[in-house]
Amino acid sequence: MAVKLRLVRMGKKKQPTYRLVAADSRSPRDGRFLEILGTYAPRGRSTADPDAVVSIDNEKALKWLRDGAQPTDRVEKLLRISGALDNSTTPPHTSTAHSPANTRERGANAGDDNADVVDSGDSGEAGEAGEAGDSNEVVDSK
Repeated sequence: MAVKLRLVRMGKKKQPTYRLVAADSRSPRDGRFLEILGTYAPRGRSTADPDAVVSIDNEKALKWLRDGAQPTDRVEKLLRISGALDNSTTPPHTSTAHSPANTRERGANAGDDNADVVDSGDSGEAGEAGEAGDSNEVVDSK
């Protein structure tokens, strides 16, 4: 079972608040979860106090991260804000396969492969067009 740390939307219409939960990755966004880890109120507590409020139980979050749970991008940012993840550590779900340098290399290689296919196709079509052109010239000369 793949566990994700993600947000579940709560609150009234146009006044969102979120719960940070550990949930099975196959369950729906607002569906079943394993444990509540904290809350996030992006609009603040009230109109008088509009600053975002992040309240996370860091010990529970770190326990899930050590057990292999993968945080979503937003949850990772919230964990950094709350202090559960310090800026010196790399995020648990970052791998070298998704780094920008490797993506460029893969894109360049994929482009080269496509260029080879296009080049070989163009040479064949040009040969056929040249043969068709030769036959037309013979017909025109009669």
